[in-house]
Amino acid sequence: MGKTEDSGVQERPKWDNKAQYLLTCIGFAVGIGNVWRFPYLCQIYGGGAFLIPYLIALVFQGIPLLYLELAIGQRLRLGSIGVWNSISPLLGGVGIASMIVSFLVCIFYNTIMAWVLWYFFHSFQNPLPWSQCPINESLTGYDVECEKSTPVNYFWYRETLNITPDIAVSGSLQWWMVVCLASAWCVVFICFIKGIESMGKAVYVTATFPYLVLTIFLVRALTLPGATDGLLYLFTPDWNILMEPRVWLDAATQIFFSLSLAFGGLIAFSSYNPETNNCERDAVVVGVVNSATSLYASISVFSILGFKATTAFNTCRTENILALTNHFHISDQNITLENYDTWFEYLNTTYTEEVAGLQLRVCDLQRFLDQSASGTGLAFIAFTEAVLEMPGSQVWAVLFFVMLFSLGLSSMFGNLEGVLTPIKDLKLLPKWIPLEVVTGSWVTCLISFLISLIFTLGSGNYWVEVFNGYVGSVPLLIIAFFEIIGVIYVHGIKNFSEDIYFMTGSRPNIYWKACWMVISPLMLLVVFVAYVIVQAQDHPTYPAWDPSYELFPETEVRPYPDWVFAIIILLSSVPVLPIPLVALYRLICRRRTSSARAEPNPYSNDGFEIETQEQYNQRSEKV
Repeated sequence: MGKTEDSGVQERPKWDNKAQYLLTCIGFAVGIGNVWRFPYLCQIYGGGAFLIPYLIALVFQGIPLLYLELAIGQRLRLGSIGVWNSISPLLGGVGIASMIVSFLVCIFYNTIMAWVLWYFFHSFQNPLPWSQCPINESLTGYDVECEKSTPVNYFWYRETLNITPDIAVSGSLQWWMVVCLASAWCVVFICFIKGIESMGKAVYVTATFPYLVLTIFLVRALTLPGATDGLLYLFTPDWNILMEPRVWLDAATQIFFSLSLAFGGLIAFSSYNPETNNCERDAVVVGVVNSATSLYASISVFSILGFKATTAFNTCRTENILALTNHFHISDQNITLENYDTWFEYLNTTYTEEVAGLQLRVCDLQRFLDQSASGTGLAFIAFTEAVLEMPGSQVWAVLFFVMLFSLGLSSMFGNLEGVLTPIKDLKLLPKWIPLEVVTGSWVTCLISFLISLIFTLGSGNYWVEVFNGYVGSVPLLIIAFFEIIGVIYVHGIKNFSEDIYFMTGSRPNIYWKACWMVISPLMLLVVFVAYVIVQAQDHPTYPAWDPSYELFPETEVRPYPDWVFAIIILLSSVPVLPIPLVALYRLICRRRTSSARAEPNPYSNDGFEIETQEQYNQRSEKV
């Protein structure tokens, strides 16, 4: 960027070209969640069957809301706060709510970037540090916690997070994570050092490089043994699961959060467009590319997870073969992986008690596929373990974590822009505070870094899960609902249609109008009510990594303490409090102003026109 156009009082930047704008929007929408959350939802909700509610949510909820945000930002040429103040002063709190949510997401999202940097720095070691257990302090053997779990789990939970056994136990700051977190914020600051001008250049790399890496991984993954099993597991539909309400709820929320709606970043990005830009086409392109990326990433991820499951399956059978050959004195050349099932059935039928006494492992490929992790576990546990089995594991590890960092960085651009642009629109700062001091990215990055130090504590991972689960859920649903009500029913569908006609030369068709007026707000309302009901039925829980747990290395599912539950309620409600508070404040101000104008003034000649004592005296002297 760097070009500006005169808009009356202020000059507003413009994108250098259309590609820069589209890449920025795509980079903001496509994030780390496309790599780990979408594949997980496909896995647990019937494989290919999940695509049905997902596509329905995309067509009738995601893209219409995306179009609305891009159009209103481009027409009014303001950030989120300026847009909603222009539509109605009563809606000014919507922009403030978006800014708060974007800020909260920024502070925990960059912690994930710090984890990625930590793994990236260690990916150059040979062998990879998560490939084997460390020797304990007494040098008598391997670390007990590592032996009871796995080297991959140990590196994640102990050497990376140094996690506490409970969220109530804070632990100390982990200095290595503080360094990585500072590095992540420095990278974000460098990309924002000249505002959107430098960010616009950075997206050429951050938004395109992940597709290159995903393609490399896809080509390699499809050649791995077991890739077909992973893809069959992903796409084999389970139609019965569509009868469960939860699958529809998660599909609606996934497409909503995946497109980064209601954060304010998309409104800010579109405000730098020329007024004649075709925002309808942009919305369709960004929405389709985002969903296609999720599916594209899922093929790569499940090909690799299929390879991981097949490797674990064969290792399990190999251990059983060794036990059988040693016990029954059978040549190991007679029992192979190919004829294992035949031999096992024969021995188990002939020597049932002896085979039972060997306590052989249960080798079930489906079970190993079911163990595929989600969320952070997919990137930092399941995927890193799969990389160990690939030739040239260091190269694949470096590529994978560079890809994750690029995905996260492009999403951070939108989140941070959703904070900086509204601050500029507020215009509430005292004159003695320079605007550049507050809106300067270095100040925002520094404040965010200091607050996010909480995530580098021993309990930091637990708090990341809290913020991830509750900051970006209910608040975004409420914000989006008021956005669509504000544009369609306050600004008016007729006025909005004329705005679009002014920008694109054509008015929205019946599909867009039906979605905006009925379908999308109704879906948002239903999802919100269903989400609240589901969350209210059960006390929230979290997985605790506790080596003293009797079923360790499984994580222990514990309910959140009451004080943490109170924080969860605050995180879900406080960000949207500005919506009713600002509306109430401005209603009160409006009534006071109306009352003051209607009340007779003793210094007025007609009882309605407000007049000062000095003006009254001057008029009297003239008379």
